[in-house]
Amino acid sequence: MIEGRLTRLRALRSEDAAHHLRWRNDPEVVRWAAAGDPCFGPVTAEAVALAFDTMLRLSPRESAVFTVEDAAGGGAIGMADYRDLDPYAGVATLGVTIGEKEFWGRGHGSEALRLLMDHLFGAYGLHRLELDTWSGNERAVRCFLGLGFREEGRRRAAVLTDGRRHDRVLFGILREEWACLAAATGRP
Repeated sequence: MIEGRLTRLRALRSEDAAHHLRWRNDPEVVRWAAAGDPCFGPVTAEAVALAFDTMLRLSPRESAVFTVEDAAGGGAIGMADYRDLDPYAGVATLGVTIGEKEFWGRGHGSEALRLLMDHLFGAYGLHRLELDTWSGNERAVRCFLGLGFREEGRRRAAVLTDGRRHDRVLFGILREEWACLAAATGRP
């Protein structure tokens, strides 16, 4: 378990499938998490069960999905993951979704992502982490920039949501940038 002040990351369990099913069938969660991408949701219980069979067997050397819990109440409030971990290049791609809307805008997603960053830079000694969002998700953009990520590029008009085109915004952070931020905030 990886613990913070607001959240903790724990290993995914089979009983988390019910949360994922609920979040991925909530149109508002799907809109903000994936710009309404139908690959994210809505989904059937059978599709989530199949995905969980795979997620529970992931090798942490390549990828992992964590459950984000509220530190105060202990309940599952979201998910965080890394994928495409390339130990040779020292790179991984991250993601975070807070599925419980009452926790939106309160710092839980930012802390969960920071905990994951600290874990990957610390335990795996990676050189670079990257992630993306769509240009209409201003809360995610602020979160990423606040954690030290830099906007590195855009895929113009690559996202269609609510009948409008948005850019896919690409972000990255290097190990030395993370180390400076960690030192400035007193984190190991």
